[in-house]
Formats: sequence, C-alpha cells, structure tokens
Amino acid sequence: MSLSVTETAAGGAEASAPAPVASRVDQTDIADWIALLKPRVMSLVVFTGLIGLLIAPGTVNPIIGFTAVLCIAVGAGACGAINMWYDRDIDALMRRTRNRPIPAGRMPPGAALGFGITLAAASVLLMFLAVNTAAAAVLALSILFYVFVYTMWLKRRTPQNIVIGGAAGAFPVVIGWAAVTGSVALVPLVLFAIVFFWTPPHFWSLSLYASEDYARAGVPMLPVVVGGRETRRQIMLYTLVLTMVSLLPWVMGFSGSVYAGVAGLLDIGFLVSAVRVLRDPQDASGRSLTNDAPARAAFRFSLAYLFLIFCALAVDQLVR
Repeated sequence: MSLSVTETAAGGAEASAPAPVASRVDQTDIADWIALLKPRVMSLVVFTGLIGLLIAPGTVNPIIGFTAVLCIAVGAGACGAINMWYDRDIDALMRRTRNRPIPAGRMPPGAALGFGITLAAASVLLMFLAVNTAAAAVLALSILFYVFVYTMWLKRRTPQNIVIGGAAGAFPVVIGWAAVTGSVALVPLVLFAIVFFWTPPHFWSLSLYASEDYARAGVPMLPVVVGGRETRRQIMLYTLVLTMVSLLPWVMGFSGSVYAGVAGLLDIGFLVSAVRVLRDPQDASGRSLTNDAPARAAFRFSLAYLFLIFCALAVDQLVR
C-alpha cells in the first residue's frame, strides 16, 4: 500500500555499484527501521484512511477507530519495507534513494524483508480480530496488490506501472469506510477512483524531472519510454478525467456545496498546472527548457490537492 508519491526522485549523479550491505541487525540504527516504513508516504495513506473512517455512515468506538487507523499505518509501513528489500538494486543507482538503509549498507536485506512480512501479517490479523472481516480483507488485498502487482510485476516492466499500480494507494479510504460499516459501498469506490486518477498526473509530474534517474535504474517510467511530450499530454488527459471524477460525490448527493465549491476550485488549479506542464518550452527531444519548473510546481500542487479535497469532504459532512 502506498500513495506512491515520492518513492524515487530527481537526480543526475553518475551510476555507482551498490554499497556493501550490513551483515548484522545490531549495526542498524532505530532511524533506519523507521525509514523502512516510508513515513512520508505512510502519512498520506493514513490521512485518506482516516477520512474514509470519519465520513462513513454510522459510529465506531474510538478505540476501534484508532486501531483501524493504526493497522492501515502498519500495513503501509510493511509495504514500504518489502518494497525497499525488493528494489534495493535500483535504489542504489538513484540519487535520492541510494542512501536508504539497505543500499547504503546499514541494514541486511533479510532483516528488512522479515520486518515487512511481520508487520503485514500483524496488521491484517489485528484488523480482523479487533475491527471486522471486511476491513481486514481489503487491507490484505491492498498489501498483496502493492507488493506483488505493483512492486514485483509492474514497476520494472511497463510504463503503465503507475496507472495500474495507483490502485494500491487508493485502498486506504475504502479500508476506513469498511472499518465502520463492515462493508464496501459505492461512495468509497468513488473516493477510490479519485485517488486512482490522481496518481498518474501526480507521479508523472515527478517523473518528468526524475527521468534520468529512472533511466539509469532501468525503470520504464513514461518519460523514459515515450518521452516528455507524450508524458505531458497524458498528464493533461488524466487531469481532465480527475476533475470529472472528483465531482461525483456531489453529483451523487453524498456531499454538498462546501465540497463542490472546494473541489471545483482545486480542479481549476490542477487544470492550470497541467496546462503549464503541457506548454512548458521544450527542445526537439522533448526536454524542458525551464528545468521542468512547471512539472515541479504541479507535483507540489497535486499533494495539496489530495489533502484539501479530502479535508473538504470531511468538513462538508460535518457541516451537513
């Protein structure tokens, strides 16, 4: 599970061989164990899961609610640890990720894998025992999807890795809803779709200015495979789809004017960002002449977009 927002980032350093790997767990600092969980990615996952829990119809005991959010966080952390174990070879080649605990030689790969598997099993078991079967089932599905479908299958094989793999980061809001209701309904699936269609323009904006890093590591991100021009067109296309999907909670009558107003303004902002990315001056090869400044701005805006649109959903429910 993951909202896949900043797994890898831009860089221009030369390729280097993987660093020696630590042979003993006791050589590893507590900060490295925490780094395995990808705290920044986890925070967004926990946030969307919490919103799903808060807007779901019905009530839940605060302790049960806290447990559900904790399980989402632990499950997300488990995915991060397993991902770092599996991607340790390409992490060593990318400027931003080469200082992660495993490629930097501060942690044995087996320890990270065992840590991730333990957390994954514990999060699903606790969700099953303390919350309900539906929430545990969706949590298990999200972990399996992120690890096996995205990390091990899609990421290194297709430029559509982010499109399909985006489902992994869209599950938490459904888990939060299921934790309260014990079931999955149309509304959380619509919210799932918002995160799903948000992921490509968000991550492709990042990949535009990280394309050299991805190419060095052999990851077939869209700019590496089809170039910058087509990537910019795809960002525009998915942003248009996102703006329509984002208004579905209001169209369905689940949310009111507060959400519709905020979502509309955010959609306009996202469209403006996508147009700027599309019109970014480029050379004959599609390389930005502005150091991808519009793409960097679009990436930052996309983070604020998801946070604010889900906040608006919760506030709208509170007001109503």
